[in-house]
Amino acid sequence: MEFNVSILGSNSAIPAHGRNQTAQLVNIGLSSILLDCGEGTQIQLRKFKLKYGRIDYIFISHLHGDHYFGLMGMIATFHLQKRTKVLTIFGPNGLDEIITTQLKYSNTRLNFPIRFVKTNPEEKELILEEKKYKVFSFPLKHRLPCTGFLIQEKQGLLNMNKAKLLEQKISVEAINTLRAGKDFLSVDGKLLKVEDFTLPPKPLRSYAFCSDTIYDPVDLVNHISNATTIYHEATFGDDEAQRATETFHSTARQAGDIASKVGAKKLLIGHYSTRYLDTTPLLEQAKLIFENTYATEEGVNYIID
Repeated sequence: MEFNVSILGSNSAIPAHGRNQTAQLVNIGLSSILLDCGEGTQIQLRKFKLKYGRIDYIFISHLHGDHYFGLMGMIATFHLQKRTKVLTIFGPNGLDEIITTQLKYSNTRLNFPIRFVKTNPEEKELILEEKKYKVFSFPLKHRLPCTGFLIQEKQGLLNMNKAKLLEQKISVEAINTLRAGKDFLSVDGKLLKVEDFTLPPKPLRSYAFCSDTIYDPVDLVNHISNATTIYHEATFGDDEAQRATETFHSTARQAGDIASKVGAKKLLIGHYSTRYLDTTPLLEQAKLIFENTYATEEGVNYIID
């Protein structure tokens, strides 16, 4: 199953150096999920020729403008394109009021319904479950109420062990039950066990999106434990470690430490401060702690390991 993320914005508060503000498009199976929606997100989607008509869910981490100022533009574009299917927006308290107020004073009556789900910045919660994946929100420690999002692949049907099937013929009902991961009791009382007739399941993949957060090696690590790919903000380098703490942000080295503690396979960093024209030093500092780190670039698609 396809599982990847396209970076639309990789900078922090101000667009600079050809970099835009935070937004990511996650493709999982036939679903598309938008994580944050900084200013210019819809322009980036068009620039990189990404299909956004199948976006049914938008997740907003917090109400700093660089993470949601592009949202009304996306909503307006969906409206002008005659969208009719529901759009579900997950976000912090107050975001629904912001959307409603702008629609009210622009006298806009949308062609499609918006469903708003308020996120909880205090504890981890399952907020969406689809056939092939589920999404959790989890608290991040920032200057405003803020949540990250964990997208987890769900186990699909297991593959049958063909050699075992040749040894022993079993019914279609038994095969369907075993592929669903359940033991099967035949009419003659014989128990067919999943592990005897199926191949070992493939490891499940997951993507943790940690937008804005101070270095949090305890609670955050617990929330995203065993995530296979992590995006973690790396606003500053070692030269600005004190400023990172003061502004409730993180350094690239700290992002690497979080990935190492979680046991991730891959780390993506971003949310770069405008003071860094070249992000190579940030990448190098993260790689000192976690080798398999990538400094995200806009327009690049990253596979979720």
